[in-house]
Amino acid sequence: MKTLFIAVTLSLVSHSSMADINAIDAAANTMNINELKLLSQQSVDYEHAYAQYRTAITANIVGQRGVSKRALDEAQSTLESILTREDDVESMALLASVYGMQISADPSKGRTLGMKSGILLEQAEQLEPENPRIALVKAMSAFYTPTQYGGGFEKAKQYASIAIERYQNPCDEICWGHSEAYTWRGLAQQELGNQQGAEQDWQQAIDLNPDYAWASFLLNPAATTSSTD
Repeated sequence: MKTLFIAVTLSLVSHSSMADINAIDAAANTMNINELKLLSQQSVDYEHAYAQYRTAITANIVGQRGVSKRALDEAQSTLESILTREDDVESMALLASVYGMQISADPSKGRTLGMKSGILLEQAEQLEPENPRIALVKAMSAFYTPTQYGGGFEKAKQYASIAIERYQNPCDEICWGHSEAYTWRGLAQQELGNQQGAEQDWQQAIDLNPDYAWASFLLNPAATTSSTD
């Protein structure tokens, strides 16, 4: 069940536009790529990068590889520009996730982008040790990284559990990723042979976000497929 790509996380200068983040999440939940493209055109800085990130994920799922690559490149450029102006934790975490997706698309980039991603996450955690999206990105990275290189499914499960715990803290600004943390932990549990635990986590993700199509598909792929026929 490795038809995944995804992600996770964050914001910078326009911390006031929470509604924009919510709109982006709503479009991503229903895989509305046209709405995501429109939202990316209507936003700037972190919100623009986040919309591009979600566009890339959705485009990848529906097989639009060129759209996905262009969106990732735009997200990378925007986030790197933000980080020349200030050390924004949310932008660091999102950029680390963008690098991870670029490595998945082109493993030859792993040597350089993998190191950059690790440095960003380390810097971000030093600034905000309790930020849940940092742990979420680490979970995603560990899921795709072999055990001998410091990753593995057990590590992914551990980081996702840390993220879930951190999401219990109050949040007033950038708050997304809670459902994804349960989804990634479920994927790790499935790989570790705990199908019941995986399904419980996916149900938790749906309980938090009833419109979350990815967790719904993982929990009941036949029903999801038939509903779109």
